[in-house]
Amino acid sequence: MPLLDKTLRKPLFAGLGMLFFLVGLAGAVLPVLPTTPFMLLAVWAFSNSSQRLHDYVWHHPRHGPLVRAWKEHGAIPGRAKLAALLVMLASAVFLIFFSSVPVWAVTAAVLLMLAGAAFILSRPTLAGSSPSCSNRS
Repeated sequence: MPLLDKTLRKPLFAGLGMLFFLVGLAGAVLPVLPTTPFMLLAVWAFSNSSQRLHDYVWHHPRHGPLVRAWKEHGAIPGRAKLAALLVMLASAVFLIFFSSVPVWAVTAAVLLMLAGAAFILSRPTLAGSSPSCSNRS
């Protein structure tokens, strides 16, 4: 017996795709919410439910180039890298100097942020807003 009935599969993935797409749109205007990961999740969900919706996100004038750059090159825009690193730095400073969180929790959070920062810096940088990538990190 399949894990998910075929009659439920398409509507479930379409609903997930819409949820991820809407969260991604919110991320386009909210500085602490990322856009590209949610657009990637939307493309994945739509590829399992609706070719038309998949193509809509893939060819979207604003979000499509970012999704394609990630899928084809694993690239992250320079501005997104900078924003992510600055938010992580501000969060670490707040946790270390202004919070009453236990030391073990601060240490764990800072180590996770460092791992995230290392990953972000290891990815190629998307040059400007075009889908072509440079080899710099």
